[in-house]
Amino acid sequence: MLRRVRESYRLGLLLVAVTFAAYWPALRGGFVWDDALYVRDNPIIKASDGLRRIWCTTEFTDYYALSNTSFWLEWRLWGDNPVGYHVTNVLLHALNALLIWQLLRQLKIPGAYAAALVFALHPVNVMSVAWISERKNVLSLLFALLSTLAFLRWDETHERRWHGWAVVAFAAALLSKTAVVTLPFVLLLCLWWRRRQLTRRDFVATAPLFALSLAMGLVTIWFERQHGIAQEVIRTDALPARLAGAGWAAWFYAGKVFWPVNLSVIYPRWQIDAGSLLAWLPVVALVALLVASRKRRGAFVAVACFVTLLFPALGFFDIAFMAYSYVADHWAYMSLTPIIALVCAGLRWRPVVVALCAVLAVTCTH
Repeated sequence: MLRRVRESYRLGLLLVAVTFAAYWPALRGGFVWDDALYVRDNPIIKASDGLRRIWCTTEFTDYYALSNTSFWLEWRLWGDNPVGYHVTNVLLHALNALLIWQLLRQLKIPGAYAAALVFALHPVNVMSVAWISERKNVLSLLFALLSTLAFLRWDETHERRWHGWAVVAFAAALLSKTAVVTLPFVLLLCLWWRRRQLTRRDFVATAPLFALSLAMGLVTIWFERQHGIAQEVIRTDALPARLAGAGWAAWFYAGKVFWPVNLSVIYPRWQIDAGSLLAWLPVVALVALLVASRKRRGAFVAVACFVTLLFPALGFFDIAFMAYSYVADHWAYMSLTPIIALVCAGLRWRPVVVALCAVLAVTCTH
């Protein structure tokens, strides 16, 4: 038992060390794009009454109160020196990799450590980790993973305290970034994967989480319309075009999971003709993949979780960034894990996994 603990401790330290080694160039980076808006030139972050204004007013463009609180606290530590903010982001990312390792172990999925290592080094995640104002991504995933671990622990023990911690952690995730609103669906998928069925008790247990999702989702839509978008027209395409475009976006992100090349801060916006049958091929292919994988529960749940976590960014809701691009690497941060876990669970040959991680490490450091 003690030997196992020591081995886990060593592997955990190795995972953190490799993550910091890969992101070492990012620590020398400065403030970019809207880092000025959220941190460097933000009067609320600098103000002595900033915490009150963060939590109790609508002055920010989004109600990401916990993420903004972290910036308020850090301003008192590092001021306008970007190094401290970068170190915090990389540390949170490393913690997320550790939690992914523990989550996959709790679910008894093979290749858990390899999946955590691939997640830590995957180039698509650079956008979320190296961009200071994307703290909301790494912080919200941290609490989402803690919520998932607590919820699964509750499912195993039926102890109310674990359910309570799951609800509290999920609330913290939503207060970091509300893109995590679909997590309750993912929890239900995990329960179904474990037991091949869902019971009334499962829906009752997730009801508080769904209620939090609805409340914070509405708050985010209001903030987006009042501050993020205001009177600006982001998209004019109708629902059919958006539905077809959701298929394009899902396959775009899946492609970046397997072939993370030609990454960009802004990708060209595509034009979708909903009247063309070709425009619907990605959606049809995605549905066909789900249907084809239904007899393999692991594959089905992985793909379903991937799409579920991506849903807020698939184009059904207007997001200010969509004025520049319909897809973005930082929107994929939370959804990579299911696909990575599926692939690593299937790669039982260790040299293949080691080689894959080496390639990702070289890609990250360049």
